[in-house]
Amino acid sequence: MAADILAEITGMLVEIVGDEHLLADEVTMKTTFNEDLALESIEFVALAELLHHRYGAGVDLMGFLSEKDMDGILAMSVGELVTHIGRITHASLTHTPLTHASAGAAATGSDG
Repeated sequence: MAADILAEITGMLVEIVGDEHLLADEVTMKTTFNEDLALESIEFVALAELLHHRYGAGVDLMGFLSEKDMDGILAMSVGELVTHIGRITHASLTHTPLTHASAGAAATGSDG
């Protein structure tokens, strides 16, 4: 699961900052957003938007960053974000209540 999330984040980063920058150093769990990728604040905003579209409102990058002090933000690694997304998506998968439509489909065996 973490490898899949890492691959998706890497794809998002390539989209945001361009191939040529990321080809120099492969993105790993230890890659830092500030020192290794030199992500600008506008690029963090773009990443937050892509994460929201991909994973939903539960993965709130700006909220996640707001829990950190400045040193924590500057030192944050891709792995920290991968772990955060994994926790959020795992929790949402295990705690998602059935909606009326999905409960009906489950009861009838229908695909919707």
